[in-house]
Amino acid sequence: MIKNFIIKQMVRSQLKGIPKEQQDIIIDMVEKNPAFFENISKEVKEKVDSGKDQMAATMEVMAKHRTELQKLMQK
Repeated sequence: MIKNFIIKQMVRSQLKGIPKEQQDIIIDMVEKNPAFFENISKEVKEKVDSGKDQMAATMEVMAKHRTELQKLMQK
């Protein structure tokens, strides 16, 4: 319960400026499979650390995991 609260707060802090409905969708996805999103975060960090722009790195990793993301959005 506390872990879920912390996850929600962390995600909301990263999603400032995004409508609440969309924030809730993303939070639900993260709660369904936190390990998957932790892996995505690590992959993005590796790409940024190697010199890639944050947005480009994120888009590349998200494209790589598009199928899994779509499955999470449908549940």
